[in-house]
Amino acid sequence: MNHVATDREPSTAELVNRLSEQVSRLARDEIRLAVAEMRTKGRRVGTGAGLLGGAGVLAWFGLGAVIAGLVLLLATVWPAWVSAFVVALAVLAVAGVLALAGRKQIDRGTPPVPEEAIAGVKQDIATVSERAHR
Repeated sequence: MNHVATDREPSTAELVNRLSEQVSRLARDEIRLAVAEMRTKGRRVGTGAGLLGGAGVLAWFGLGAVIAGLVLLLATVWPAWVSAFVVALAVLAVAGVLALAGRKQIDRGTPPVPEEAIAGVKQDIATVSERAHR
């Protein structure tokens, strides 16, 4: 679009055309921002889910031998059944801590709404409205 330098005010049609172009560009930029924000939140949810999965695997396989050893060690002092319950309670406490850490990561990624992009759009609308009323 060629603009000829003049001292006249732009016509209404020109202003509407410029506004249309600027609103289109602004909308595209806001959509790009929303997509980027959703990717970030998706990664956080994935990380949290991975942490929860890792916690489950460690609780099942990695600690099996240690748990059996603790039960046998305590069985030298207490009856075997008391030793098993004490160790079970300790294992459940550790699993609870890992689950809370995973839940915290999932919470950081939810709700899956591009909050920053929405805030940017609201600010843009407010700015356009303010300038239109001048």
